[in-house]
Amino acid sequence: MQKFNLPVNSLMRSTDFLYGVATSSFQIEGDRKGRDACIWDTFCAVPGNISDGTNGDDACKHIENWSEDVSLISSLGVDAYRLSISWPRVMTETGEVNELGMQFYINLVDELVSKNIKVFVTLYHWDLPQHLEDNGGWLNRDTAYAFEKYAGAVAKALGNKVHAYATLNEPFCSAYLGYEVGIHAPGLTGVSNGRKAAHHLLLAHGLAMTTLRKECPESLHGIVLNFSTCHAATSSDEDKAAAKRADEYHNQWYLKPVLEGKYPNIIHTLKEEDRPNIACGDMDIISQAVDYIGINFYTRTVYKAAPNNGFEVVEPTNVPLTAMGWEITPDAFTELLVDLHKQYTLPPIYITENGAAMEDSMVNGEVVDNDRIDYFQSHLHAVHDAIEHGVDIRGYFAWSLMDNFEWALGYSKRFGIVHVDYETQKRTLKHSAIAYAELVKNRINGTLAV
Repeated sequence: MQKFNLPVNSLMRSTDFLYGVATSSFQIEGDRKGRDACIWDTFCAVPGNISDGTNGDDACKHIENWSEDVSLISSLGVDAYRLSISWPRVMTETGEVNELGMQFYINLVDELVSKNIKVFVTLYHWDLPQHLEDNGGWLNRDTAYAFEKYAGAVAKALGNKVHAYATLNEPFCSAYLGYEVGIHAPGLTGVSNGRKAAHHLLLAHGLAMTTLRKECPESLHGIVLNFSTCHAATSSDEDKAAAKRADEYHNQWYLKPVLEGKYPNIIHTLKEEDRPNIACGDMDIISQAVDYIGINFYTRTVYKAAPNNGFEVVEPTNVPLTAMGWEITPDAFTELLVDLHKQYTLPPIYITENGAAMEDSMVNGEVVDNDRIDYFQSHLHAVHDAIEHGVDIRGYFAWSLMDNFEWALGYSKRFGIVHVDYETQKRTLKHSAIAYAELVKNRINGTLAV
């Protein structure tokens, strides 16, 4: 069976470096009756929005199977588990705590801690309560304050048992995919919508940071951002400038406000009506110190110049791709991490998502996913190379623990290192899961090949 190799004398071979797996609430939990409606319930109900016509009503039935799933996580020997809280499961429309829903997460966290698994909690992984969307969602500044209240309720319930809290997961996806181009919930479009939603998401992050620090002073507190390195299609000045604009618009728009309290220069090229309304004090709230930044990475993106100082994606051709059609680019991962290290004074970094959807097949009860192992292998080495260049990286989370609901693609793509039979809900370790468990087990024993 194929195994992972790690460089000798690497920090990544020590127990100081955390290895984990990650999931999100809407993608695995199911049990829609146990919570209020969220924007993804509404989005899934519109014909054509989800490629296979499915929804998250059942998903991996984690609400039913959580104890077995914790045992599964424990069997992998990983140091940490990253999960997200379902906002509409723990808070009612009237703003009160849903005690039954909150108790689910209390039980889950307690069980994980009892097995010496560090818990990383993400407060928002895209499942905004529908009643808030009905009042404008992330276009309404009040939603940021509703998030602050929700964050406080979760922090009071889970406390310092949680090793690390993240306010938001990938606000780029929430704002750009959900409110600007409309391919994610709630399916709105328009530059003004996207930029306004992004600002209110970042404001929510800042407001929640204050509450989290007050309630859980012993935990780590940060935010999770996704990045795709922006490369120029050609060596022309026009394409290079387009790639830089894309980087500012998609990547730096979310990081620079958190670390430096300002938006990148591209904000000044937007029409006045498309710029977010920034109230006095907003940027100070957004740029409070964070204990860590979570970085999610899957691939690079290539851009060419477009009319009116725009930028246009160039789809990859004649290169290795995942089942998502994403180019496999570990070198770009190292490039990203090193460039961010040079550009900013970064807090410690956790790689909170990295992984690949592949064309898995179950044969004789096994999923031999060597292509996924190769992906993880190359990207773990990319992390190692970034550490060698001075980037302070403290851990790595494989995305994802199990196959799950992949948003607008339904159940058509499988990212998991654990196979899920959606009809029987049977979990089966893929070869990548077995190899990952071996990596964690043997990292300090010196038994890994070089």
